[in-house]
Amino acid sequence: MIIGAMTTHLLYLHGFRSSPRSFKAQRMAAVVQGRPVQWLCPQLPPSPAQAAARLLSATQDWPRDGMAVVGSSLGGFYARWFALQTGCRAVLLNPAAHPARDLARHVGEQTSWHDPGERFWFDPAFVDELRVLETDIARLAPGHPATPASQFSIVAQGDEVLDWREMLDFCAGGQIRLLDGSDHAISDFESHLDAVLGFLGLPEG
Repeated sequence: MIIGAMTTHLLYLHGFRSSPRSFKAQRMAAVVQGRPVQWLCPQLPPSPAQAAARLLSATQDWPRDGMAVVGSSLGGFYARWFALQTGCRAVLLNPAAHPARDLARHVGEQTSWHDPGERFWFDPAFVDELRVLETDIARLAPGHPATPASQFSIVAQGDEVLDWREMLDFCAGGQIRLLDGSDHAISDFESHLDAVLGFLGLPEG
């Protein structure tokens, strides 16, 4: 990664049961609009293995020194994995540190957060796929540790879903903005948007 390089290609990854319609995804999309930035915010499949493969395939031609990934919750976990695979910069927003453990109790039929009429099946095999990705992170992280130049994280102590202490461990090495309060969705995301944009270094329109 070239320190200080502009982000010309930006990938956003939503969380479990979420979608590109999430507030943070929509806010980031609005920021990118009108700038010379290639934007990708896909609807991720329930299968972590399929999600990981699609992300690598969709970005295979992206310049590694000009790309970055932003991920929220489970998307933050994927973002850390993706950054280790590609060497790109990453912004982690309340990332899931132990998704295999935490999502094991959500096996079965699930509804989309933004449209309860949309349903999907979270298969037991998907928990095993998450374990594989967790193993990948554990294997790659010692040789490619996060640094303040490569990773920026926002962690909310008021997160009602994830343990902020585990998130701090997961984000270790990079820049961390620890919020006193807030929530899992980071409802006050607008207050932290300038810090995210400053880290990403998006070109002006």
